[in-house]
Amino acid sequence: MNIVVSKPDLTIRLCGPRGFCAGVDRAIQIVVLALKAYGAPVYVRHEIVHNRYVVEGLEAKGAVFVEELDEIPPKHRAQPVVFSAHGVPKAVPADADARNLFYLDATCPLVSKVHKQAMRHNRLGRHVILIGHAGHPEVIGTMGQLPEGSVSLIETVEDADAYQPADPDNLGFVTQTTLSVDDTAGVIARLQQRFPNLTAPAADSICYATTNRQEVVKEAAPGCDLFIVVGAPNSSNSKRLVEVALRAGAGKSVLVQRASEIDWDDIGDVKTVGLSAGASAPEVIVNEIIEAFRARYNAVVELAETVKETENFLVNRELRNIELTAADMAFVNGD
Repeated sequence: MNIVVSKPDLTIRLCGPRGFCAGVDRAIQIVVLALKAYGAPVYVRHEIVHNRYVVEGLEAKGAVFVEELDEIPPKHRAQPVVFSAHGVPKAVPADADARNLFYLDATCPLVSKVHKQAMRHNRLGRHVILIGHAGHPEVIGTMGQLPEGSVSLIETVEDADAYQPADPDNLGFVTQTTLSVDDTAGVIARLQQRFPNLTAPAADSICYATTNRQEVVKEAAPGCDLFIVVGAPNSSNSKRLVEVALRAGAGKSVLVQRASEIDWDDIGDVKTVGLSAGASAPEVIVNEIIEAFRARYNAVVELAETVKETENFLVNRELRNIELTAADMAFVNGD
């Protein structure tokens, strides 16, 4: 006699928007199109985006990832090198020019906008305060747009309390694009309280995608026994989503890169699971995680959506006549 074991019921609250933002999508497209246009290898300085699955998928297509330009062998100097979506200090393209390298800049246009805002503060004689995380590639890139000593990094409210500028009346601030909206508001408020003449950037530095993903997680998290965020441990915006889910009321929140990282023995009795993905996490892994739950639960997926994103950033001019097909991007988007 066959005994049928029924699966427990489960609701998956799938957040929308989630996953790739326009800047990440553009950066990956640039590498894919460069491979189609120029052939392998295409070199990429630093991870193109913070996601191991994406990096490995591009490596399989012929991309070679390096940390510094001197790793590119002389025989491949004519091949393109792509700069990551996080942006690079001015010294990097200058180094590429000195080495006669052909480079394609995949810096997110919204990061480039922060660079311009920081440079404007500097041009107008203001000392620049950058709110961000020390050591993050985007922070390194933004600080590297300006002369050494002209930018001060502030990470926390405590940093804002301790900060002692040379000229308190001549300050301007910008922020990393992937920060927690709420945390950053607290830091800015403290700086404005201490330095009333602090000049804000012309437009909000935290990007639309970071804000949108945090807002929908805030809405979806209350009542979730578990909230899963797909993303890499070095992805700032993904880690912020885990924190946002916990603050908004999720019983537990975890960051995973693949379904294989889910600790099924530790999940316990769950009825509602929230699911989102950081801006550099591919949809194919979101689908993988949903299928992993369906194998163990009678899972129903409900979409929790706040806004529809329609942003689209053009790739570099050199690549715009190369056709990009759905098959080219299936490794991250699925079939």
